Amino acid sequence: MGLELYLDLLSQPCRAVYIFAKKNGIPFELHTVDLIKGALPVCHPRVQTDGTKSCETGFLALQGGAQAMEGSAFSSHHLPCWTLPGQHLSDAFAQVNPLKKVPVLKDGDFILRESVAILLYLTHKYKVPDYWYPQDLQARARVDEYLAWQHTTLRRSCLRALWHKVMFPVFLGEPVSPQTLAATLAELDVNLQLLEDEFLQNKAFLAGPHISLADLVAITELMHPVGAGCQVFEGRPKLAAWRNRVEAAVGEDLFREAHEIILKAKDCPPADPTTKQKLMPRILAII
Repeated sequence: MGLELYLDLLSQPCRAVYIFAKKNGIPFELHTVDLIKGALPVCHPRVQTDGTKSCETGFLALQGGAQAMEGSAFSSHHLPCWTLPGQHLSDAFAQVNPLKKVPVLKDGDFILRESVAILLYLTHKYKVPDYWYPQDLQARARVDEYLAWQHTTLRRSCLRALWHKVMFPVFLGEPVSPQTLAATLAELDVNLQLLEDEFLQNKAFLAGPHISLADLVAITELMHPVGAGCQVFEGRPKLAAWRNRVEAAVGEDLFREAHEIILKAKDCPPADPTTKQKLMPRILAII
């Protein structure tokens, strides 16, 4: 069995892993893990170990369950049980990751369950360009510095912006007070300024003249509030120019593909009561 990745492109760390693997031609088998029960139906390319593609989605399960997939391209051979709705909290997915989170990397019997560890594993196992995680000690330290900083700062504020602006009121039907939303957006603004002043500064990319893992992780985080309708790059020409450079380095088609789901977040239909009851405790624990 080759490399397997368990992802939902609604998740910003999953997008970083997906873009990195695709951009560097790393062959993998994609298992889509639908985090919010198919509320944002998008067909994902499924990259096989032989480089061919098929389409994998959790949305078909909402259209009639497993019976609808019998005799189709979405047979059980191509669509494992945890790609059906509600999978990341299911007992089936818990066998892959007891933490019930994505992304997950499975390489034979070896499993990784944290996005930064997955990205570093891929840089070491495959012959990717040095600029992603430089051999130069100080350049690598700059990448490490950003990856360490973003966990409890930019990532948190981007996630909160998405949920407080869109997902709570639209998807879960839970109102968010103007005061809470204002505080969330103010926190986001502070972290955007830190990203620009302390990490980007006057460089082309966060760690120097070339794109790195730091840029990939950062841009996938920032697309969360963008998906919520926040004008993240407005009035920030330096950050906007950086975003354009990152997108160009990744490739516009791949960038759009990876962010298709999150950019439709504002259009998601309300969750059904069962989904809401299932997700609320976990969402409240991380927001």
